[in-house]
Amino acid sequence: MNRTLITSALPYANGYIHLGHCAGAYLPADMYARFLRLSGEDIIYVCGSDEHGVAINISAEKENSTPKDIIDKYHSANHSAFQKFGMSFDIYSRTSHDIHHDTAKEFFADLLAKGYLLEKEEEQFYDNKAGMFLPDRYVEGECPNCSYDKARGDQCDKCGAYYNQIELKNPKSIVSGDTPIVKKTTHWYMQFNKFQEFLENYIESHSKEWKDNVVQQSRSWLKQGLTERAITRDLSWGVKIDKIPGIDKDKAKGKVLYVWFDAVLGYISMTKELMNELATNGLAKKEDWKKWWQDENTRYIAFIGKDNIVFHTLIFPAMLHAKGGYLLPDNVPANEFLNLEGQKFSKSRNWSIDLKDFLKDFPESHYIDALRYALAMSFPETKDADFTWKDFQARNNNELAAIFGNFVNRAMQFMFKNFNGKVPTLSEAYKFLPGDWNNLIDYFESTEIKDYEELFASVTEKLKRNMNENDFLLICSLWKGVKESSSAFRKFRFRDAVTEIMNVARAANKYFNDEAPWKSINENPEQCAKSLFVCVQLVHSLSILFAPITPFASKRIQMLFDMPVLTGAVDYKNKEANNWNFAAYPTIEEATKVMQPSIIFNKVEDDVIKAQIEKLGSFEEESAKPKEEYISYEDVMKVKLRTAKVIHAEKVAKSKKLLKLQLDLGKEKRQIIAGVAEHYAPEELIGKTIVVVANLQPAKLRGEESQGMMLAASTDDGKLCFVTPEKQDFPAGAEVR
Repeated sequence: MNRTLITSALPYANGYIHLGHCAGAYLPADMYARFLRLSGEDIIYVCGSDEHGVAINISAEKENSTPKDIIDKYHSANHSAFQKFGMSFDIYSRTSHDIHHDTAKEFFADLLAKGYLLEKEEEQFYDNKAGMFLPDRYVEGECPNCSYDKARGDQCDKCGAYYNQIELKNPKSIVSGDTPIVKKTTHWYMQFNKFQEFLENYIESHSKEWKDNVVQQSRSWLKQGLTERAITRDLSWGVKIDKIPGIDKDKAKGKVLYVWFDAVLGYISMTKELMNELATNGLAKKEDWKKWWQDENTRYIAFIGKDNIVFHTLIFPAMLHAKGGYLLPDNVPANEFLNLEGQKFSKSRNWSIDLKDFLKDFPESHYIDALRYALAMSFPETKDADFTWKDFQARNNNELAAIFGNFVNRAMQFMFKNFNGKVPTLSEAYKFLPGDWNNLIDYFESTEIKDYEELFASVTEKLKRNMNENDFLLICSLWKGVKESSSAFRKFRFRDAVTEIMNVARAANKYFNDEAPWKSINENPEQCAKSLFVCVQLVHSLSILFAPITPFASKRIQMLFDMPVLTGAVDYKNKEANNWNFAAYPTIEEATKVMQPSIIFNKVEDDVIKAQIEKLGSFEEESAKPKEEYISYEDVMKVKLRTAKVIHAEKVAKSKKLLKLQLDLGKEKRQIIAGVAEHYAPEELIGKTIVVVANLQPAKLRGEESQGMMLAASTDDGKLCFVTPEKQDFPAGAEVR
């Protein structure tokens, strides 16, 4: 591949970025982008704010503001935080820009003309007083299933039931407080079912190299079967469609593109915007955006969190394929979720660390590097992971300061003090060391031997004539670290990459200790000079290898040598060579003048960590939430729970959320309607033993009678699983107490 396009999921502009977001879609992408730039590859890294959707309207109403004020506030705050965090975006733009609206409308018009969009007339709540149709979040009422009186427009937060908003009892508009009327409106649906076979082939073509969580979630959606999906909604804020050719202007009045449809197109519009900016400076042509999105020599990598997987593996690829001529994601390395001190991030419970707040408390660059490093070593690459303040302290003190920083400080301070601030000149006895070093690395690069022990054992004495055992082992460790970290980066195994790089720093520390220059400075000055020459090479090499993780520290180290700074930052005028591979070679000349070094990483004290932990909210005393009322033992005993075996399951017609389950309760058969279709395919449930409420009053959902309620556990982020007996062969109809 000649070039790589990198994107991170566009953060929604109605809140601040927190550390969980950083670990999910942003820091991994930045590390990858910096690594590729350091490897001499042609890349761009695109991101920006997602600024449309009903949530923006609701935030504006809560803050007594306007949608424009909301997006300006959060876009500016998040962009600033990202910059201070060291993110190396080529562009960080906004979906509210005209170029984005034009791009989104172009896609809509093209899909409409090709017959991929379906026009549907449907019933929806309408607020006469406010003069608007009500999106689901703008209406509340009584749940048709459990009668909870604060149920939302399409889902009950109390019992979990899904329904059409017009099934709500006693509905109220949250805009005016009035009772809405039912009125017909028109919407346009994308016929994703037409792309079922294409997407199945697309996913399977990447099933061996993509992460398992990405493949399995995509397969699960495909297994259920793709359906038509609305891409417009009635709203005042968003990409308006009333002037798009081919649709009735009256029907399109008051309609905007659904935010999930237009947001992913931001990657394309922002690339166009970037090329326009570069063109004004003579660094690109405006039409160059096409080589990033339509040239087969480009590979596209989409970094996201796991809550965005299907939008980037199924929805967006279908849109790109339907439009025609566009590249599809070559990889979607989605991370799982990062927790905080063992619990899910929750701003409502003050159990969160916003990036802007961390930067306020720790503005120094070495602490920002420490955060990047701690997060990188906690990336939820294959499963949910945890960030703790104690781990942040330990990573900083015991690894960055005690290993990486310690080696740099010891070597540079010793050299500055004992060699007049210059890289030592090698004596006659060691004058061939740089050449032998180069030859040794060239040999490693050219051989086909794969096993490291066998490879290192195959080196002839002639190749290492100017090296002692310490020199040889250190150079071997450096080359191995360069190769292994490069391989790990390219496989999106970032924790492994960082571990390999830190192992090089460990080897460098061991070398310094084994060479003992504080002794040889008097006993064997020529060897001491050689040892410090080698150490200086490792200091510079480590500054390059750590650059994707700790770019601020790497810049400080490289500036000591008065050489070009190589941290993988954006630089269009000075395209870098493969400095990553060059890091294995000696690159610092003898007698190079070095500036006065200083401590790279300061330790984080216990009282600082204690203060940060105390800032977090308490899960035992959540003042923001009313305390749950206790119920009596007698009330509990009124609920009759029974085990039940699922003997048949099927989708409820015209519902994407409901399944109809036929259950065996031992002495009787029951039918239950459950809102789990987005979590389970019908065939997954057949034969499963679950727990149901057996004495719940029957209710009708979508014309089907539900004779009970199944029990399921759910999380704030939408994950759901059934409550089941420990042993799946447990008999149906057993009482649960």
